[in-house]
Amino acid sequence: AALNEMGVHGITVSQVMGCGVQKGYINTIRGSKVDINMLAKIKFEIVVSSKEWVDKTVDTICKSAYTGSDGDGKIFVYDVDDAVRIRTGERGYDAL
Repeated sequence: AALNEMGVHGITVSQVMGCGVQKGYINTIRGSKVDINMLAKIKFEIVVSSKEWVDKTVDTICKSAYTGSDGDGKIFVYDVDDAVRIRTGERGYDAL
């Protein structure tokens, strides 16, 4: 909701599995204890058009997602060389 309010509308959300600081948990399966270290997580992929939008988007996510507990997540920022809107052939900024 916070991203939508600030004008970020293009978001891809995926259900993924991962491990990290949370360490997982122990489950009993068919009478045997099993260490489960891959936890269900949600991955957001967001492409924005400028450094200014990167900063605003990262700040908004940090403010909205912060709980102070393990599992708050991480944000990776990297360059996207190009984008192509297949339907129209638009490239770069126009494709976003």
